[in-house]
Amino acid sequence: MAAAIEISREYGYVVLVLVLYVFLNLWMGVQVGKARKKYKVPYPALYALESENKDAKLFNCVQRGHQNSLEYMPVFFVALLLGGIQHSLVASILGLFYTVARFFYFKGYASGVPENRIKFGGLNFLALLGLIFCSASFGINLLLRELL
Repeated sequence: MAAAIEISREYGYVVLVLVLYVFLNLWMGVQVGKARKKYKVPYPALYALESENKDAKLFNCVQRGHQNSLEYMPVFFVALLLGGIQHSLVASILGLFYTVARFFYFKGYASGVPENRIKFGGLNFLALLGLIFCSASFGINLLLRELL
């Protein structure tokens, strides 16, 4: 049976957080491009080889910071958009926290010391977990609405 879903006005915050993350992702991509030039890593190589480039670790840390963000982006987007339908403000705050933490995750990784990504950036996983709970709550409420 179909269920009508009402989108609250506050869902606009969810959309704005998603757009903010898109800009963060674009910025990270630019940083990788700059690192390619600085450390002389030509396309199409995804990573530099330490046997061929003395700065391979430095470049690879920048690339890895961006790549890791790309790997988690689909999960973040789905959890933010679904969880935000029912919990717009909570999801927006968690999404903003996730985005800020991802910035620090990238900056820490790009420092060339991979352990630096965890200092504040590692908190992004708590925000993501919160968004997953918001999404699960939305799904459970949809199912319960049909039963009651």
